[in-house]
Order: sequence, then structure tokens, then C-alpha cells
Amino acid sequence: MIGTETEFGIIAPDDPHASPIETSTQAVVAYAGATGLGVNRRTRWDYNAESPLRDVRGFDLRRYRTAPVIDPNALGSANVVTTSGARFYVDHAHPEYSSPETTNAWDAVIWDKAGELVMHTAAQASGEIEDQPTLKIHKNNVDGKGASYGSHENYLYPRSYDTEAVQAALIPHFVTRQIYTGAGRLGLGAESQSPGFQISQRADYIETTVSLETTLNRGIINTRDESHVGDDWARMHVIIGDANLSEYATFLKLGTTALVLDAVGAGADFSDLALYDPVDAVRRISRDLECSAPLRLYGNVERTAVDIQREIRRRVADAVPAEQRHDKDDLVLELWGQVLDDLDRDPMSTADRLDWTAKLSLLTAYRARGLDWDHPTMAVVDIQYHDIDPAKGLYNALVRKGRMRTLVPAGDVAAAAAQAPTDTRAWLRGEVARRFSGELLAANWDTLVLDTPYGASSTTRVLLADPLQGTAGQLQEALADVDDAAGLVRVLGELIPGSLDGVDC
Repeated sequence: MIGTETEFGIIAPDDPHASPIETSTQAVVAYAGATGLGVNRRTRWDYNAESPLRDVRGFDLRRYRTAPVIDPNALGSANVVTTSGARFYVDHAHPEYSSPETTNAWDAVIWDKAGELVMHTAAQASGEIEDQPTLKIHKNNVDGKGASYGSHENYLYPRSYDTEAVQAALIPHFVTRQIYTGAGRLGLGAESQSPGFQISQRADYIETTVSLETTLNRGIINTRDESHVGDDWARMHVIIGDANLSEYATFLKLGTTALVLDAVGAGADFSDLALYDPVDAVRRISRDLECSAPLRLYGNVERTAVDIQREIRRRVADAVPAEQRHDKDDLVLELWGQVLDDLDRDPMSTADRLDWTAKLSLLTAYRARGLDWDHPTMAVVDIQYHDIDPAKGLYNALVRKGRMRTLVPAGDVAAAAAQAPTDTRAWLRGEVARRFSGELLAANWDTLVLDTPYGASSTTRVLLADPLQGTAGQLQEALADVDDAAGLVRVLGELIPGSLDGVDC
């Protein structure tokens, strides 16, 4: 099971003093109005299921014992559960799109890209509201002034996996995969103190190897233990990655990581790939535009990022039998091998597939005209690459001109902005948002709270601990003639035993 969470950059060009909290709230509320999800009766987020400070290492730093009840219309707290089963809300000072759960990397790319369409719809809808500033939204991770915002990945894996084995595999993978997942960044240092270009937008903000935090002391491995499923599963919450526009980069980022986890489950050992100083290696690789810098491993061994990635790929291919792979996993392995060969031969040969080399190609053209790295025009190119407006963003311009390859059909992405995956519980969440939004009081990834009596309570909580319950195949036919939440509850009680619970909300 795979999903992504992306905090987007947001600005109001006509009002440089506008609060990003206000503009982010404006974006979410405008989207809700434009898509018919309402403003007066919009679903709040059910925080009863949240445990952001529970650590996979066995301790809990919880800040409160009683879950907060937050108005979904409040400034800085606006929240929408979309008809695609996604969540669109304000996280700190950013509009965030959290994709619905998907069963494979291919679908995860589709619903991740759909988030860009959701954001564009929000910006357009906001621009049509009188007395509201025009919004520009960017899919990036830095503001160039010291702030970094996240693009997180989520992977479910069996809790029976050895935690140390998981970390031994993922640390070298996360450190070195940036050679194909980096989004490219103008400026060196957390505050862009020095001119130059680097591969990753997040590299300068990674401070330790393992950490629970996501906004300070960020780790290569994040140990948040909040799976939103049953006790048999754990969630790998990844914060080191960049926000990608490239479909190739996103597919490889998600597909390779899922396969590494599968390889751990199959018994593959990655312990001999331990880097001597992983945090330093993150920065070294990000500044190595030739992808050739030697990295020190334990045992006085030196290998390049490409070499380490090749070895990880080899072990994954050997460990995960073909019959146990998803039908897109072979494509992951194929593209993974191709991009490593190309990066080894000439990194710029990947400019038709990868974000960082595509952006570097654009900037290099200006460098050839005599512009220095710190010239204002370079900063404009850097930020405009990430503009999600199809008519304005440089990434989208490259796609239109045939200079950037895509993977997934554009029609599938457009459909995914409004439709949920059919093979996970996201289908039910999206269907309820589409058909019964007025009766959906609250939601979380594994719960829905409906305004309909159940037992002694005036409301019903639907429990979906199994992410493969609540699918279209299971419920679509039975719900075809249901016209209210009470009917929905009756069907769920019959088809998903144990899914209903009375609750005072």
C-alpha cells in the first residue's frame, strides 16, 4: 500500500504581505465551493485515530490525551475529503494534498499527479472570488530563505519485519536514490547562502540518521508509528524525498522503495552497504552533478551513489521472485537499470525524464549566455519550473514540447482528481464524500463518522482498519440504489462485519 503527502508552496503575487495561512485556507475553501463539497457543512478530520508522536522504537511522546475537535472552516484548519478519497487541507502554512491509498507505484503516480490538478482547480476557483488575491502554487520543497516543506511518502509493510533490517536497507537507498529522485535546487545551504546548483531540494535540511520529528532535526529515517491500519502492519513514513513533477522520478521513487521493503521481507541483507556518515553523504551526493563522488562505507570501502543503487537493484531483483511482484514491478526494475546506466554515462542524458537534470538543462542555457548562478533570472527559472499551472509551469512546457517524457495517461490523471482507486478503502471514502457529504461529519484514513443513528448513539463510526476493505468490487453493486447514510450503514453492517460503532461526535 502506497500513498503520498505533498505540501505545496503558495504565494499571492499581487499581495506580497498576504499570510500563507490565509491564502492556504482560501485555496481549500475555494476548492470545496467549486467542487460542490460545501462550505457550511464540510467534513472535519477525525483526530481520534491520530498518534503522530508514537515511535516505532517503542515509545510515545503524545502531546495530548483527548483528541482535538477542529472546525473544518477555521483559518489554518480548512479541510476537505475529496471525491477521490484524498485529503486536501491546510498544514501549517501550506495547502497539502494527501493522496488516497493505492496498491502499487503506478497508481500512486496517477493519484499523486492528480494532486497537481486539485491545486490548480483551487487556484482558479480562488481567483474567481471577489476581493481575493490571485494565488500561485508550486510543487517544490524550499522557499530559498531557509524554510523547507515536505513531500512525504507512505508504505505499509508487515510489522513482523525486523526494524534494524528495514533501516539497514532503507538508509543507503534513501541517501543515494536522490540521483534520480532529486527535483533540483538553485542555491547551496539551508538559506541558499552560496550560489550554485544541487540535485536535491531536501538535502540541506536532513540533520540526523533516525528521528521522530518532521519539521526539525529531520532524519533520513522517520520513526513515526502511525499506520492507520491493523496492528499487524507498520507504515514507513518517508520525509527525505523531494516533490517531483517528473512521472519517471515519482514512479522510480515509489516503486524502488516498495521493492526494497519487499526484499527485506524476502530475507535480503543490505547491512554491508552501511555508509560511514549517511548525513554527510546526503549533502555530498546532492552537490555531485557528475554522480561520480566516492562515498565511504564501513570497512574502508568506497562506492559511488550509482554503484550503491546498482547493488541495491541487483539484490532486490534476486530476492523478490517474479511471481510475487506486482505487474508493474518489472517496469520499475527495467527503468531503474536504464536510468542508472544513463546517469553513469552522462547525467544530462536523463534530462528528458528526471526533474533535476531537466531543470539544470534550462539553467545551463542561461549560464551559456553569461548569467551567474545568483542572477535573478536564474531564480525565476528555478521557481517557475515548479509552477503547477499547465499554461505557466516550465515542467509542463517541456512536456508540451516533447522534451520531457511522461508515463501515465493524462486522461487517467484527470479522472483521478475526482475518482478514487477502486481497489482500496479509498473508494468508499470517496463515494461517501461524493454522495453523502452532508451526512459525513468527520473522516480519517481508517474511519468515517456519519450523521445517522446506530444503537444508542446518534452517529455512526465506520471502522476500516483493513485498507483492502471498502472497495468497489465489494460494495459498488450493493450501494447502487442506496440514497442516504442510513442505507449505507445497513449495507456496511451486512458486508463488512465489525465495521460499525456508535459514537458521540
